[in-house]
Amino acid sequence: MKQVALPPRAEARPQTHEIHGISRQDNYGWLRADNWQEVMRDPSVLDADIRAYLEAENAYQEAVMAPTAGLQETLFGEMRGRIKEDDSSVPSPDGPYAYGMKFETGGQQPIFFRTPREGGAETVLLHGDSEAEGKAYFRIGGASQSPDHKLLAWAYDDKGSEYYSLQLRDTETGKDLDYSIADTAGGGVFSSDSTFVFYVRLDDNHRPSKLFRHKVGTDPAQDVLVHEETDAGFFMGVGKTQSGETIIIDIHDHETSEVWMIPADQPEMPPVLIAPRDTGVEYSIDDHGDTLYILTNLGDAEDFKIVTAPKATPGREFWTDLVPHKPGCLILSHCVYKTFMTRLEREDGLPRIVIHRLADSLEHSVEFNEEAYSLGLGGGYEFDTTAIRFTYSSMTTPSQTFDYDIETRDRVLKKEQEVPSGHDAADYVTRRMMAPAADGETVPVSILYHKDTELDGSAPLLLYGYGSYGITIPASFNTNAFSLVDRGFVYAVAHVRGGKDKGFRWYKTGRRETKKNTFTDFIAAADHLVAEKFTSHARIVAQGGSAGGMLMGAISNLAPEKFGGIIAEVPFVDVLATMLDDTLPLTPPEWPEWGNPITDKVAYDYIASYSPYDNVEAKDYPAILAVAGLTDPRVTYWEPAKWVARLRAEKTGDGLLMLKTNMEAGHGGASGRFDRLKEVALVQAFALKVAGKA
Repeated sequence: MKQVALPPRAEARPQTHEIHGISRQDNYGWLRADNWQEVMRDPSVLDADIRAYLEAENAYQEAVMAPTAGLQETLFGEMRGRIKEDDSSVPSPDGPYAYGMKFETGGQQPIFFRTPREGGAETVLLHGDSEAEGKAYFRIGGASQSPDHKLLAWAYDDKGSEYYSLQLRDTETGKDLDYSIADTAGGGVFSSDSTFVFYVRLDDNHRPSKLFRHKVGTDPAQDVLVHEETDAGFFMGVGKTQSGETIIIDIHDHETSEVWMIPADQPEMPPVLIAPRDTGVEYSIDDHGDTLYILTNLGDAEDFKIVTAPKATPGREFWTDLVPHKPGCLILSHCVYKTFMTRLEREDGLPRIVIHRLADSLEHSVEFNEEAYSLGLGGGYEFDTTAIRFTYSSMTTPSQTFDYDIETRDRVLKKEQEVPSGHDAADYVTRRMMAPAADGETVPVSILYHKDTELDGSAPLLLYGYGSYGITIPASFNTNAFSLVDRGFVYAVAHVRGGKDKGFRWYKTGRRETKKNTFTDFIAAADHLVAEKFTSHARIVAQGGSAGGMLMGAISNLAPEKFGGIIAEVPFVDVLATMLDDTLPLTPPEWPEWGNPITDKVAYDYIASYSPYDNVEAKDYPAILAVAGLTDPRVTYWEPAKWVARLRAEKTGDGLLMLKTNMEAGHGGASGRFDRLKEVALVQAFALKVAGKA
């Protein structure tokens, strides 16, 4: 693949780092801005040399992809054409109102509204497009109504750095109170009488570590610090139980949790600890009157169980099993209502909803018969109800929203995702295959293709993967994928270890000292798809983002000959340096996931053996597109920048290598729903270019 412009070269400015008696040289560490905290808040203060390099890479990427400009416009038009522009959610009832979210034709941002349940005019509470006017970046970080329905707590980020400003809006006048609360994690939780709002504030290193109580209408400088987490390895969140009776302070890392509670009707009471943190023990709570319902992996409950405990004595010694542990059946979440409890669980890779009647523990389940599908369970706002809402989709079936009556067991279809440009599920095939791994495990692979695509080994294939933090990539409907599938691509998702697709064990055997299973599983999936004549290695384009971007970096080092192209979006590729830098926002909480190379030489050696940046070699690499966000606090911009700089200096061959940095956005890319599609169009144009279809 010929390059049409000269790629930029970052200057090598060697820096030496020493730990555990090991000296490591980093030629491109200078791309990490010393004032990165300031850059998150104000991108204009970025060092001139760093900015010049990033902008040179952007100019190169634009020049190389210029011949695909028309294709990108076509792809953008197709993807936009599959979106119902004036779409609206199914409003959820809450007391005298039903609350919902919608978009206007041409609008980029959501609009929050409510309607009286007894009939009457709709009221717009928050118009996202109006709030975003004049801003290069704008994202709403949630909106929630007060129990008396007189206030709306909403938050926004206008830098992409995820420092959210919290606002309180009078729902009658539509105007915000005359102050703002800065540097929050987004959103707020009201006390029962609507006079107090609880929120979490971020520190200078972007860690959510302090819970404050704000009295509505008073100066935020007077807000009361309710609880502080001093361990930099733990993050804090705040929420509320389904009953609305308890405010929950959730403190956690990736393997350990601790929960405190405050009665919502006694907001000035000090928080009460449920059970102290115990390394490796996770738990989350809901409540019903004087009883707590706790989802936990305590003891040998690797795939979790549900226990109960009295609110008055919530310690572990009082936990009593309600739903016992069933190996291989992973309980993902639970929610308690007045007469029943729901839980979402996954077994054999497929999700189902289980209804548990509180009076007698009688259970029944809601499930579907497709080979691969996605199921989501919504909590709603109300506690005293017999109806739950869930969403269902598959790779060929657009999302459907159902209301389900737990007494009659009737499903009522409330909404079906519209595809304005048209979609016939019969034109497509979805399959689920099991790819054999070298150690005897089998890796699930979800596959989508057009019924007319010849499976003779000649089709291009996009293979997506993630495989970290126990996150499962669902086999759900993705309108964007059809722009590739309709052009002859096979679209596949490899459910590799590191996710929870096959239970908690699947996660446990893809992290820390077994992290390399994530990479070899992905390669095994690619091999199997080739063996089954879906594609050939040269026609596979691999894609992953964030920790999935680390997967992309790892496979490009391990098996570059097995992929024609790599798409690495906000890729976590400088793993070793990041895990050695405890000033970064996510580093201490990440040590349970990757290991702590500062204190543990074994962890250092293992991370060093796969960290993509540290394992770049003088060899041919596939075509690579890396995408970054300047104000990204999760995967900092310099990780992909350093990776691309080192690849440019050391790789052989003429494989295409590009870096695209969004200078006005963070981890999620562009904030508007249509602006984001332009970024997807670029990625797809790259895939088509690699496949010889552009």
